[in-house]
Amino acid sequence: MNEARIDFAIVGSTPTARLVAGLLASVHGKSVVFSGESQSSYRLPRGLDLSVAPITRPETWSLLKAGLPETLKLITRLGGRRAWSRVDPILFSEAAAGREALAHIRHMAVAFGHAAERLHAKTIGAGRDGLMLRDAVLLHRPSLEVALDRWLDQQGVRRLRDEEVLTVRDDGSAELVSGEDRVEIAQTILADDPAILAHVPAARWPALLVPRVASTIQTEPTRPIAAPVMHQLETGLTLVQQQTRRGVAAMGPGAIDPFAAALGILLDKERQFRQAGQSSYQTLVTSDFAPAVGRLGGTGPDVLAGLGPNGAFLAPAIARWLCGKATPAESAWLGARLVNRNAASSPVADFGAAA
Repeated sequence: MNEARIDFAIVGSTPTARLVAGLLASVHGKSVVFSGESQSSYRLPRGLDLSVAPITRPETWSLLKAGLPETLKLITRLGGRRAWSRVDPILFSEAAAGREALAHIRHMAVAFGHAAERLHAKTIGAGRDGLMLRDAVLLHRPSLEVALDRWLDQQGVRRLRDEEVLTVRDDGSAELVSGEDRVEIAQTILADDPAILAHVPAARWPALLVPRVASTIQTEPTRPIAAPVMHQLETGLTLVQQQTRRGVAAMGPGAIDPFAAALGILLDKERQFRQAGQSSYQTLVTSDFAPAVGRLGGTGPDVLAGLGPNGAFLAPAIARWLCGKATPAESAWLGARLVNRNAASSPVADFGAAA
């Protein structure tokens, strides 16, 4: 092993984790080890990457608007047009709090130049309020993951091999053991939920992060849903139309049985569906539903949690922040969302689905 010391270890399997690793190496000249499996081609989806979300904070809309061109240019260069598409997602709610949030989200979107249209009940069902956010960017994980892995190799990012062991220390540093070689790593970044769950011991668990069971159900072909992506605010249930299989991938909180029951109610009797696959797993939410970043306890490994579908579009800002090169707006946004903040008096709380 040539490196005597490596700057960063990135642990995670999402596009966000891969983008942060590649940007640290390619733009900021850092030495990077990446530990993450390739999963999108054979595993049921557990999330999606979308340039919009049910966001009520104006500073988040501003950051996404500023960062979208940079991220999209990079993704197009790496993966071509197969790596993303334009979609018109729908946010909807049946509850009073969700309807109030939808009205606020619409005002935020329009204020930052994003077309947002109210929907009639005939489009999304009686008793529901809906909002269509026009011309959002949806990343295609199976195609993009291959392109990002190739990019990491080109940038000299070292991929952790099966026989190698990465040990994360409480102070955020790490040790990579490969046979008889040992390499010191200055800082570890736990860049998705499984990474945080695997590497943060109970004694150092931050009060802000709440583990939650979630599920994914893949349906067989059924009548198309009203939009390629639909998200129900009060339950956190997300529906994604599958173009290749003509079914629907449904993701959200809850164990399989209650989740399947909720999905059946949402799809209604006219859209009888059969399950083609299902999985249950643990995710993390923050108690104030805002993202959580930064070093555990101020001195431990960095975490990236609660970014929702927007993480990939924030990756350039996150990489700059980790290197001390963020813009004032990026520093202010990330600095206000540190993982050690007090959720009880949080100034960045956002709307989210209660457990």
